[in-house]
Amino acid sequence: MFGCKEGFELIVTQPLGPGVYKKGSIDPYTIFSSFKDEEGKTGALLSFSGIVKAVGKNGKKVKKLVLEAYEESASEVIRRICDELVKKYDLRAAYIYHFVGEFNVGELIVFVFIASKSRNEGYPALVEAVKRYKSEPPIWKKEIYEDGTSEWIVED
Repeated sequence: MFGCKEGFELIVTQPLGPGVYKKGSIDPYTIFSSFKDEEGKTGALLSFSGIVKAVGKNGKKVKKLVLEAYEESASEVIRRICDELVKKYDLRAAYIYHFVGEFNVGELIVFVFIASKSRNEGYPALVEAVKRYKSEPPIWKKEIYEDGTSEWIVED
């Protein structure tokens, strides 16, 4: 299973792997809240929720955000990131759910979920997951502003 340590099964009500999903197609909070480790080897569950901000990178007021992706390739890259994080930090699981579509200010656009033996492995893995999903998968972000203008955003 992508994003999980070999031999470990993430028991959830929506068993969907990491990747790119259309807005509203899944509920990552349901996946997070239904996590269960029957072996008892997980000591920390960490998450990051990325939401649309009201002010853009250029200081303008954002009306909405449009996210587009080469979905198949982006999902493949996200699965690879999750697999690499599991190996590097000896995690129980790592999941990144990135959404595409049109989003209003305050709406969820990405959800990262880490299950680890302890917070010591989990926190650095979470930070690395966020840095990598912002730069590696082919996902593009366009800010549409209150004044009617728009701009494609390049991540740092």
